[in-house]
Amino acid sequence: MAYHRFHKINTRIARIFNTYGPRMRPDDGRVISNFISQALTNKPITVYGDGKQTRSFQYITDLDEGIQRLMDVEYHDPVNLGNPDEFTILELANIVKKLTNSKSEIIFKPLPQRDPKRRRPDITRAKQILKWEPKVTLEDGLIKMINYYKILPVGIINK
Repeated sequence: MAYHRFHKINTRIARIFNTYGPRMRPDDGRVISNFISQALTNKPITVYGDGKQTRSFQYITDLDEGIQRLMDVEYHDPVNLGNPDEFTILELANIVKKLTNSKSEIIFKPLPQRDPKRRRPDITRAKQILKWEPKVTLEDGLIKMINYYKILPVGIINK
């Protein structure tokens, strides 16, 4: 925003929230890739804290569309691009376990300090200015990602 104001450069600001999809590395450390990798190998699914903290996840194609629409408008203030549908981490673990037909047990470990209890984007601006909102449900996106992980060479997921 400072660059836009000072240099009069035509800028856009996208605030991107939790995004997932194929081509994420199984070992990248994010919750969805961790849970899918653990579930597909029947290793314990690790939930930190009690699992009641919430997150919102958007599939990559929804983010792509949001960014394209943002580039097509003359708007310079920040726009949140994310999916406002909220799930607890424990719900996510159970959905992944079900979709992968995994025998993994869900284990709990201490919650890292400063881990937010809730992350949910307000996409009011995106709806109004971009006429955009996400279309892919969590379950549909997870199925696509699980299918992608299933075709990876065995050694990549078993790290």
